[in-house]
Amino acid sequence: MKPSSIGFLIHLSMQATDCRAFCPESNRISLMNTVNFSMTKAFPTTVAMVGIEIDPEDRPPSSNTNPSTRFGTPISEDTKKFNKNTVGVLKSVLFDTIFEGRDFARFYALETIARVPYFSYTAALHFYETIGMWRQAKYLKIHFAEDWNEMHHLMIMESLGGSERWSDRFIAQHIAVGYYLLALTFYFWNPTLAYNLNQYIEEHAFATYDTFTKENEEELKKKPAPKVALDYYTGDLQDLYMFDAFQTGSCDIRRPKIDNLYDVFIAIRDDEAEHVKTMTALQTELELSNSHDDGCDIPDDFLYK
Repeated sequence: MKPSSIGFLIHLSMQATDCRAFCPESNRISLMNTVNFSMTKAFPTTVAMVGIEIDPEDRPPSSNTNPSTRFGTPISEDTKKFNKNTVGVLKSVLFDTIFEGRDFARFYALETIARVPYFSYTAALHFYETIGMWRQAKYLKIHFAEDWNEMHHLMIMESLGGSERWSDRFIAQHIAVGYYLLALTFYFWNPTLAYNLNQYIEEHAFATYDTFTKENEEELKKKPAPKVALDYYTGDLQDLYMFDAFQTGSCDIRRPKIDNLYDVFIAIRDDEAEHVKTMTALQTELELSNSHDDGCDIPDDFLYK
């Protein structure tokens, strides 16, 4: 590619960045389509890897319904397959090898890493709000509630001894820092890509807990639930409010029954399914909603008093 072409693309990208904040909607659409089309022609391999090899005519109408429709573009099936395979390889090479036979340590590492994309999403959304580009408090709230949920998963694993080894903490925390930076980069580049990658990580988490509960049901039912789990799922109303906030797409209220350690892991497994559902919806044009929205009629038994 000629230097002059590279300079032209840089010039277009700078114009697009400025225009996002100040141009009329029609101008923004036209200019961003030009940038994406030029990038696709100039760097077809690179563009395919990050998932924006989309003909401008195939893009959905510009919308503010969620971060993907406001700042992102659809990603290709090849990119989705690449993300899924990458998560699968990392699971086999890392988690199934390093933490073999040590379930609570593996879950500790998984939950340490699972929190960080939500930090990345809120950081990016705060940035967009700070510079006046976009403000949708709903998504800040949802992502914070998702982190709040993963934080309690992490605290549960710590209470079960999952973080006892220094080496396990070192590995999990360093991977988490790397994933934070990767998720933040992907989110600024294309939120759809960031959400899709995390969808497969949450799917892996769901499958991991589902297998664990099926293989250890009888033993888990003999053990008491940790206090942190009882407090989160059945106790403090502040936690119950946050528990409801991360679950989207329904007015139904979940209240897990927690009688033993098996119930705790079933609740965590079902939480991961909720994360998968939210990550999937955020890759579409849907505007997310949850039981806190005005359109939901909450039974009196579930009101926060």
